[in-house]
Amino acid sequence: MKKSTSGTPTIEGFLAGKSERTLALYHHFVGAFQQAGPVTLHATKTMIGIRNSQRNIAWITALGKNFIHVVFPFAQPYNDNLCFVKIAQVPGTHQYNHHFRMLLPEDVTDEVLAFMKLALQG
Repeated sequence: MKKSTSGTPTIEGFLAGKSERTLALYHHFVGAFQQAGPVTLHATKTMIGIRNSQRNIAWITALGKNFIHVVFPFAQPYNDNLCFVKIAQVPGTHQYNHHFRMLLPEDVTDEVLAFMKLALQG
């Protein structure tokens, strides 16, 4: 992964060498999130954070060959959905990580957009 001259991770570093398909999925997902509300992106050592004005509201945790994987942290589980492949409570907390795997642009459905807006509201 490329890092800045100060040695910190960069978003460009996460995107370097990824397939055109993965890059298209990434840009589609981020664009949809930005349409849902104002967000900023920041790179950490292992993932890309998506932040509203106050806190991290989602994490892009994997950029695979033909997918992206995103985690939405919520204060409660939303079990009645068609978009999350896994929901797990973070041990010792009241946080429930909701895992979303995007394989196609069409995977960003109205349901996913509703969860993006819910994350933005905090």
